[in-house]
Amino acid sequence: MRIVLDTNCLVQSIPKQSPYRPIWDSILTGENILCISNEILEEYAEILYRLAGAVTAEFILNALTKSAFIEYVSPYYHWNLITADPDDNKFVDCAIQANARYIVTNDHHYAILRDIKYPKIDVIALKDFADIIRGHH
Repeated sequence: MRIVLDTNCLVQSIPKQSPYRPIWDSILTGENILCISNEILEEYAEILYRLAGAVTAEFILNALTKSAFIEYVSPYYHWNLITADPDDNKFVDCAIQANARYIVTNDHHYAILRDIKYPKIDVIALKDFADIIRGHH
């Protein structure tokens, strides 16, 4: 399944002891395809360097950029659907361009997408997506 992961959700899915680790593992094994744009990758890098330090950030970014299960997308149109936090629109634009099944996020700014008929974007919480991967849905 093709997904877009909000940065916070990516960060929470990486630690081995995390209850959300099955999400990261599903990307590494190709069970799910992570769709990213240059803007998203830049944000991932910024946050990972700040939270995890250079060595760990480089390791994670290398795992992402060298993976066959990452799809790079160049959104050609900016929908500007989230006005409360315009920075979140990079994830929306990527999801639309990639025809992703879900944007995985716990950010409440994405709730507005439920009311938008077109383009239709499904948003799912981190816990709910982890449950799907574990087969609890």
